[in-house]
Amino acid sequence: MTLQEVATLLRSMGIPLVYHHFAEGESPDPPFLLYLSPGSDNFAADGIAYFKVTQVDIELYTDEKSPNTEAQLEALLDGAGGIGVEGQIAPAARL
Repeated sequence: MTLQEVATLLRSMGIPLVYHHFAEGESPDPPFLLYLSPGSDNFAADGIAYFKVTQVDIELYTDEKSPNTEAQLEALLDGAGGIGVEGQIAPAARL
């Protein structure tokens, strides 16, 4: 799954979404989602990356604890079979 596909999946929740951060003063009222790719952990040998793994962090911001919104996000990720980038599928993280 590409980062663009991750964004499309998250947008289906119908709440504001941004990559990495909102511009200063542009943050909407919660709830909103933020996603970013802070790193990778590729398996390489002989100068070739044989298995590419890109970390994707998804952050849900709410004014207060929101079990319904958390459950909706968890169900969305479970339904996608997990989140992976560039075709690599990993188990969905639990909130």
